[in-house]
Amino acid sequence: MGEQMNESGRLRVLLADDQPLLRMGFRLILEGEDGLEVVGEASDGADAVRQVGHLDPDVVLMDVRMPTLDGIEATRAITGSGSRARIIILTTFDLDEYAFAGLQAGASAFLLKDVAPAELVQAVRVVASGDAVVAPRVTQRLLEMYVRGAGPAVSDGPGTPGTAAPPAAAPAPRDPLLEDLTPRETEMLEAMSEGLSNAEIAHRYFLSEATVKTHVRRILTKLHLRDRVQAVVYAYETGLVTPSNPDY
Repeated sequence: MGEQMNESGRLRVLLADDQPLLRMGFRLILEGEDGLEVVGEASDGADAVRQVGHLDPDVVLMDVRMPTLDGIEATRAITGSGSRARIIILTTFDLDEYAFAGLQAGASAFLLKDVAPAELVQAVRVVASGDAVVAPRVTQRLLEMYVRGAGPAVSDGPGTPGTAAPPAAAPAPRDPLLEDLTPRETEMLEAMSEGLSNAEIAHRYFLSEATVKTHVRRILTKLHLRDRVQAVVYAYETGLVTPSNPDY
């Protein structure tokens, strides 16, 4: 679950957005950085899925609103295909339903379209490494979406059927895979679900960061998960994490 690598030693990025100017701007930012390479551009979700199959990128910057196939369904198709590409969802509004639908579909992070250049570059590098962290405020929203009840319907515009977040009125049955985790690994997963980084987990449990990283890698392997962000989504969906405070 370490950093993705390819023969060139550069991180390969695919841009998927129906706005040419936005793609151009992101390309200029990313190609101005050492070790990053934009290998392709897609103008809709279906094209993004095809290009991932041909180009094998490390990271896909995926807009949610695109013709033919929206970014959520494209993300679901790419992650479901077994592709190693990690996906960053691009949204217009912070903490909107698209961001969380994207994470549920298998994305590793989300960013606002007006993200600062340095933050964009950092996000691509972190997501490629598999060490992306769900921020605490995102954790709170995920709790609301996955534990307290169904979230708002997600659609790609007027006339497009929406996909509601899964209802969570009844607790999900405990996944048998959780029984494969050691007590320490279960603690690590719960800490990850709070949005803690490896350094913060190490500080809490008086461990080295290297030890925490080993635990995280084992958790992802045992639960068949792509990265730590997907581990957080998994923890909520399986009922491992529940609100401890009704006013959370």
